[in-house]
Amino acid sequence: MNLLFENQLNQTLAEIFKTLSLDTKFATVKISNRPDLSDFQCNGALALAKIAHQNPCEIAAKIAAKLEENENIAAVSVDGPGFINIKLKDEYIAANIDKIAQDERLGCGKIENPHKVVLDYGGPNVAKEMHVGHLRSGVIGESIRRIEKFAGNEVIADVHLGDWGTPMGMILAEIILQDGNLDKVTTYDIAQITEFYKRANIRCKEDEAAKEKARLITAALQDGNAEYRRAWQHLRSESVKAIQENYVQLDVNFDLWWGESDAHETCGKIVEIARSKKIAEVDNGAEIIRLEEGNKPKPPVILIKSDGGYTYHTTDLATIKMRFDELKAEEIVYFTDSRQALHFEQVFEATQKLDIAPNVKLQHIVFGTVNGADGKPFKTRDGGVMNLETLIEMSKNKVRQSLPKAGEVAGYGEAEIEKLTQQIAIAAIKFQDLKNTIASGYVFELDDFAKFEGKTGPYIQYAVARINSVLRKAAANGLHIGSVVLAAPEERTLALKLAQVHNVIMRAHSEKEPSIIADYTYTLAQVFSTFYNACSIMNAENTALAASRLRLAKLVRDVLVLMLDLLGIEAPEVMLKAEN
Repeated sequence: MNLLFENQLNQTLAEIFKTLSLDTKFATVKISNRPDLSDFQCNGALALAKIAHQNPCEIAAKIAAKLEENENIAAVSVDGPGFINIKLKDEYIAANIDKIAQDERLGCGKIENPHKVVLDYGGPNVAKEMHVGHLRSGVIGESIRRIEKFAGNEVIADVHLGDWGTPMGMILAEIILQDGNLDKVTTYDIAQITEFYKRANIRCKEDEAAKEKARLITAALQDGNAEYRRAWQHLRSESVKAIQENYVQLDVNFDLWWGESDAHETCGKIVEIARSKKIAEVDNGAEIIRLEEGNKPKPPVILIKSDGGYTYHTTDLATIKMRFDELKAEEIVYFTDSRQALHFEQVFEATQKLDIAPNVKLQHIVFGTVNGADGKPFKTRDGGVMNLETLIEMSKNKVRQSLPKAGEVAGYGEAEIEKLTQQIAIAAIKFQDLKNTIASGYVFELDDFAKFEGKTGPYIQYAVARINSVLRKAAANGLHIGSVVLAAPEERTLALKLAQVHNVIMRAHSEKEPSIIADYTYTLAQVFSTFYNACSIMNAENTALAASRLRLAKLVRDVLVLMLDLLGIEAPEVMLKAEN
């Protein structure tokens, strides 16, 4: 079922272009830049005129004459140097909106060639509490996961834990130094483990002997030392438990909890492949793969360090091989900040040289940082990096100021108020992040982001709850949803905005950019507000008009709920506000 105005108009134009012997690749429309003049415009005549060396207005006039014959088009005009303006009939728009409202996917199709996508996001290191720097990878990755699935792809989300490198040896060495042995290691929680890591990090920067001790322990751990493995297992399990608690709060989900340790055995296979293809060479005691020089020379990929240990290059190459061999991935997408850009350039080029994932699309999406008011990465008041748990609690406390106390509203005890607080706080955090383009950083404004007005998550949630209230009130008054009738310009504007939902989601999918959805969601909520203020539902001139407006309102609600879900945000049935 083709419910898209653009697609239907493109098909109509293609047939006209064929009749006029014009190149059909220019038979496309876009949303009009002048909504006061038209709904859509076609600029194909300008490109055709250049090729044929003809007057674009003459070509446009021929196309416009044919378009006027279409029963679904109300008006066609040629403007400026050859723009073709197209205005649709109200009845045609209304009929399509009715179909969208009755479609379980709200008029949204799926991609033509679905495939299996592995998304690598989150990526926290074990033995360290998660901090605000981990926020964006999880929030962005979760939204992309939902968008990919909705578009029709099979998606596997992998957290890819940093659980196998030198930091493990550093922590174990520090515990041994402090306790004399590892006997007490299983009693330590994540906060204590983090403190050991902080002390170990300082010590290894200042003391070469301590650094060497950590290196030796890391090597022994990776070689299978039983005592170190038992201690490491506790460090890992405590860390994963703490990480999962943070991600549960953020509603960030993963199918796999693979870590670097899971790729350890495959690292040896990567080295064997490199040797067999004769692309591995020894340089200053390390085994490397040299990369193409090109315009931008890249350092070589180091497979084995001079001390015999594997590197992050090797681990990531091994993980790609596992994702291809075991998961049958056809596309792998990584989400990290810009500091890892060179690393992934190296890994992707080495992947091609090794031929370990033939025909797999590899993509690295770089995101900006979460900043404070000073434009620098967000920190605590004492200058430390803010824990993610602290950030979430700060957000909840801010939201609590806007909500009534438990028991002040009938049916809303402590559990219900706390659930609503959680939903609004997480919506505020996520929307604050996702309304910005991925590549750009943003300023985390605690005083602004949780407001119920403006471009915020709570504003969208409030719009949904407001419509829910309207629908309940209408049902209580015996009003029912009916067919769409466009009797006012605000209804028409809203209907055309609703018809864009498929294209918005597909753009967000193809560009891997949730901000496209966030921007549309906010705009739709604003357009609905204008419609609601201008077009009464309960006091409509007749029941048919009331039924039509109810359908529009419900469809807006359904679209907003869908869009919020694609952003990883819940839409509460009801929103409450504290009395001033």
